[in-house]
Amino acid sequence: MNKSDIKLIIIVIFIISIFLIIMKITSKEGNTATVYYEDKIILTIDLTKDKEYTVKGYLGDVVLEVKNNKIRVKEENSYNHICSKEGYISESGKSLICLPNKIIIKIDGKSEIDGVVY
Repeated sequence: MNKSDIKLIIIVIFIISIFLIIMKITSKEGNTATVYYEDKIILTIDLTKDKEYTVKGYLGDVVLEVKNNKIRVKEENSYNHICSKEGYISESGKSLICLPNKIIIKIDGKSEIDGVVY
């Protein structure tokens, strides 16, 4: 390796570092989540307060847990408990979809995504 190769490697690492810092700064967490049942808003949740919520789903009660500005489906009644295995979400534009219970949880706020196809 000569000096020009080392300079090139340093420049590439610098550019990648700046790109990662900008991505980290611009990714924003939403402060509220909206819960839908059959395309109707049934609940708006403040993600800054740690709490559990219970909503009625198609197959029974669905327990939502808010913790550290994140939300997840904690308990629900579906065949393989797929909804509760999805885990936490916190970034705006993300959603949890529990089809057996007809529940959708969306994080509100500005999203980095240009469009979503359903």
